[in-house]
Amino acid sequence: MASIETYDFKGKRAIIRVDFNVPLDENFNVTDDTRIRAAIPTIKKVLAGGGSVILMSHLGRPKEGPTDKYSLRHIITTLEKNLGTKVDFADDCIGAQAAEKAAALKPGDVLLLENLRFYKEEEKGNEEFAEKLAKMADCYINDAFGTAHRAHASTTIIAKFFPNDKMFGYVMEGELKAIDKVLESPERPFIAILGGAKVSTKITIIEKLFSKVDVLIAAGGMTYTIQAALGGKIGSSMCEKDQFDTALRMIEKAKEMGVQLVLAEDAVCISEFKNDAPTKICPANDIPDGWEGVDIGPKTREKFAKVIEGCKTILWNGPMGVFEMDNFAAGSKAVADAIAVATKNGAFSLIGGGDSVACINKFKMADQVSYNSTGGGALLEYIEGAELPGVAAIRK
Repeated sequence: MASIETYDFKGKRAIIRVDFNVPLDENFNVTDDTRIRAAIPTIKKVLAGGGSVILMSHLGRPKEGPTDKYSLRHIITTLEKNLGTKVDFADDCIGAQAAEKAAALKPGDVLLLENLRFYKEEEKGNEEFAEKLAKMADCYINDAFGTAHRAHASTTIIAKFFPNDKMFGYVMEGELKAIDKVLESPERPFIAILGGAKVSTKITIIEKLFSKVDVLIAAGGMTYTIQAALGGKIGSSMCEKDQFDTALRMIEKAKEMGVQLVLAEDAVCISEFKNDAPTKICPANDIPDGWEGVDIGPKTREKFAKVIEGCKTILWNGPMGVFEMDNFAAGSKAVADAIAVATKNGAFSLIGGGDSVACINKFKMADQVSYNSTGGGALLEYIEGAELPGVAAIRK
């Protein structure tokens, strides 16, 4: 594999797989440009080296082919603003217009291709489709960590057409370095903070982390399944009854492995699911009928903060509650604050997965942690020990 640092881009066209799958409002304005900003250094590196750039990405999950709602032209203004240069657009990612525009690129030019997922061939990993994309360029850069766990045409298959001219962009390099630092050589104590809704989606990662961490906080919606499995009362809180055995096995495994498992003690509860609903604080294992837990309570916030602030390596994946509603964001904010304090005191903190990054951005604290991962599913699969197709395709 080549390296973006030493590769000679002079007069070359680089096709870069970026992750511009960004949220848009009803007027198609970008509401969070984190992923676009993340890709800028890679694009600028190619341009500064005398090359031109072809950008390709997906946006959303279009089911029926081309749909205006999922057109990448909606992001051009935001992209141009961040990049500080004009961006040309091809209204198809393959075909005559794209090929002509790519062929006409001069050093310093940038071309954005239309949404890759307007073609079923992208997700199927179709080789002909990948070849059409490859033919437009002289080298390939994968800078989309968020899709590295999928063997799609633009993330994996295309790499075979560039045996000596394929490389990671800075986003990919940064992600892999940050995760490897956390998993391979963490400074101790090492804590993993796992939130999110379900035990079922997190159990593989929890089992994997038991052999690596010293402390594990299991919170968010998982709290109530765990408390119910232990015989507690959880009212009408979210609960996976089919996961009781899993939850109990997890508690046993923590003891066996000598991992300190930290659970929520109290919860903010509501009787109707809306932001301004009246709240009451209940013990996490004694929630009255008709009430549900939507955030960690004040005792738990204090307890979690104390544990987090004493750690040297921190991995956070998943919020503590329904942080999207302002009145139930205090638990996630308390965790973010504790991580920021620990980071300031020299800890390395990796915020991983869409919702945790969304939390950090909501609280405007992105600059107070060590690394914000752009990949949700990809990060989790990498931690679980899976070989990511998008990574393997470059390394091989």
